Amino acid sequence: MTTSRRILLATALFTPAVARAATTRLRIGYQKNGALLILKQQRMLEPKLGDVSVEWFEFNAGPPILEAMNAGSIDFGATGDTPPIFAQAAGADLRYVAFQPVPGRNNAILVKRDGPIRDLADLKGRTIAVTKGSSAHNVVVQVLRKAGIDYHDVKPAFLAPADAAAAFRQGAVDAWAIWDPFYALAERDPATRVLTTAVGVAPSNSFFLAGSPILRARPDLVRAVIGETERISREIETHQEEFARAMAAATGIPEPIQRIAAARGNYQVGYITDLVVTQQQQIADTFRGLGLIPAPIRVRDAVWLPTS
Repeated sequence: MTTSRRILLATALFTPAVARAATTRLRIGYQKNGALLILKQQRMLEPKLGDVSVEWFEFNAGPPILEAMNAGSIDFGATGDTPPIFAQAAGADLRYVAFQPVPGRNNAILVKRDGPIRDLADLKGRTIAVTKGSSAHNVVVQVLRKAGIDYHDVKPAFLAPADAAAAFRQGAVDAWAIWDPFYALAERDPATRVLTTAVGVAPSNSFFLAGSPILRARPDLVRAVIGETERISREIETHQEEFARAMAAATGIPEPIQRIAAARGNYQVGYITDLVVTQQQQIADTFRGLGLIPAPIRVRDAVWLPTS
């Protein structure tokens, strides 16, 4: 076993298993980044949960994770700030269970280095590739607000990350709003320029969410996953080279790119606070004001706490 693997496994070996009843399933939706990928890759949850069968399902963005959760296909997953807002507005039966602050370093709007867009004001009238309902969607909304541009004065091209990357390379769109590691991968192209990151644009968070059925039936499992996610996140923060190596092995994205993405991440994990609810509510209200969600929502109604 390598040193880095021993480091990442250390917390799993000495944490007691949760109390267990009958054999059950825990189905987790993950993307190829962050703590959940490490938990899957190194099978950290399975030894702790005894006769609980852990099943993993890969997704390329947050919105389909929450669609699957609402459909009852998965129990737990992680997304950026915006997917839960769209899901709640659509009546999805899921709950915020934990969060990570997002400093904005790992989200950006990219343009062509020699293209016509030189500053934020030049986005007016342009086509911006973005994954609908993703954290990047909120970045676009907030950047336009900062620039004094009406959201309806740009042309969103709603594309999944891989399709957006191809459209951007081919010049089919003028700009691309995207997150790491896709951002780190794209910016190594000398023809690409970072127009802006999300730093200072608006306070934001990423979230861990769970379906209401698993919270009613086995809240102990949700607490166990959050606890292990928090522990491995602290390990990742202090062992970023090992984390980048693990990400490279899992994704095929070169290790130097993953090191850049790892350095821009935030590895704090905690249960939902009043401040987090307020920040998320502000985003929801903005999206409602733009007509991007069909009705107002109350974020607090979808929050679960360990004492719930």
